[in-house]
Amino acid sequence: MKPCTYCKLEVFLPPDCLEAVQEALASVDAGHIGQYDHCLSYGPVTGCWRPLAGTSPYLGQPGELSRETELKVEVTLPLDLAPRAVAAVRAVHPYEEPVINVIPLYLGRELG
Repeated sequence: MKPCTYCKLEVFLPPDCLEAVQEALASVDAGHIGQYDHCLSYGPVTGCWRPLAGTSPYLGQPGELSRETELKVEVTLPLDLAPRAVAAVRAVHPYEEPVINVIPLYLGRELG
């Protein structure tokens, strides 16, 4: 099997931040697949968190459990672009502690 060269970046964000995150990802060429760019998928999820003392949450109050509708955004990109993509998302994301997952992928074309 060839080494993994692609990854999926997942990020959870408030719906009003989708366009800014999409542009941030596109600015580092994340979501560029063949002759298409700005490629990503997103859908609603319910996020749950409790801000602890000393935080300044975008949503919710310290000490109180919050549940809000968020978007889960997924984009495929070359693994070597992941650090730039994470930095680009962090630059526009409003949360103090955004959830950004980078998951190695084996695409069908990599497996033969």
